[in-house]
Amino acid sequence: MSEAPRDIENLIELMAKLPGLGPRSARRAVLHLIRKRGLLLAPLADAMHAVAVSARECITCGNVGTTEVCDICSSEKRATGELCVVEDVADLWAMERAGVFKGRYHVLGGTLSALDAIGPDELRIPKLVSRVGDENITEVILALNATVDGQTTAHYIAEELEGRCDVTSLAQGVPIGGELDYLDDGTITAALRARKRV
Repeated sequence: MSEAPRDIENLIELMAKLPGLGPRSARRAVLHLIRKRGLLLAPLADAMHAVAVSARECITCGNVGTTEVCDICSSEKRATGELCVVEDVADLWAMERAGVFKGRYHVLGGTLSALDAIGPDELRIPKLVSRVGDENITEVILALNATVDGQTTAHYIAEELEGRCDVTSLAQGVPIGGELDYLDDGTITAALRARKRV
């Protein structure tokens, strides 16, 4: 069986590095793109080039956009005194999709991890602390994943901000539509501890 030309193999190898795609999925995707060259491949290449040239990280919060300061940070309507801290841009976008938070964000760029030698200075924690004072932040909402590293990071941030503003976190527990029988022990424990009066 003959191999694909080197250019196509390079494209497959690059696609295989994307999240959720392995070598076989990448090969299928590339073959589909080639078959739909005019409809998909050329427009995709143009869009990727445009994003490669214009995309940049917001110097204030770490969001991804096309300007130095993103629309959220530059909006006066978002200056509510509330700052929602998330691990990465995907989490920020998920919060925005929900459409319920009207304040501003701060993207850490990951979580603290002793195993991976990621400390506060590798993340945007020092910038967070300075933003709290500079922007008159009254509440920091920690919207971090419920993992060991996420909870370690939340605890560290809460200690750093003690006395500067209120620090809250998202509620954890039983999701809407969830059935107890399908939940893990940690989720049930968190839900029981966060119970409220009906």
